Amino acid sequence: MDTSRIFDRSDIRVIAETRAWVERAVIGLNLCPFAKAVAVKGQIRYVVSAAPHEEGLLDELALELHHLARVPPEETETTLLIHPGLLLVFADYNDFFYRAEARLKSLGYEGVLQLASFHPLYQFAGTASSDVSNATNRSPYPILHLLREASLDRAVAVFPDAAQIFGVNIETLNRLGPDGWAALQRSCADEGRAAVRSDEGGADRES
Repeated sequence: MDTSRIFDRSDIRVIAETRAWVERAVIGLNLCPFAKAVAVKGQIRYVVSAAPHEEGLLDELALELHHLARVPPEETETTLLIHPGLLLVFADYNDFFYRAEARLKSLGYEGVLQLASFHPLYQFAGTASSDVSNATNRSPYPILHLLREASLDRAVAVFPDAAQIFGVNIETLNRLGPDGWAALQRSCADEGRAAVRSDEGGADRES
């Protein structure tokens, strides 16, 4: 399992909650049909950023882009760069995302790597904030998702209904409803808190 480079107890909660979201929402609701195989093989890299400002986060993004481009897919297929304390307003995150894409291009990774956006308050243009369709891109924390374009191309090639994924996701979320989505979010948060309690218990036994 590929996790962040170094993490403390607060990061343990962030990673556990994010992993629970991947398992219960992204995979559990089949919002991304390509995600299960990558997760099962432990090829998702979780990185928690503590950058104090946007420039620092851009620098960390550059490091993670270099890392993903350098290592084989068997080691890391995709990376989730998570920042639990920055860009909490979706409009700010959305503006930053354009800067993140510009950094990717400036580093020469256009056509090789790409970014996808996830945020706790994600809102598609033309939708109300309460529209359950926004949940397709709603994550526990602001996330920059780094992907390999070659892997995406292969996945789309073998998945005959790739163009229909978004429509199927909307149907799934409409069936789940706001209450069901809220319950899923609570379960992910509970998973994060449980991970911290488990870590604290282990530390007490070792001391």
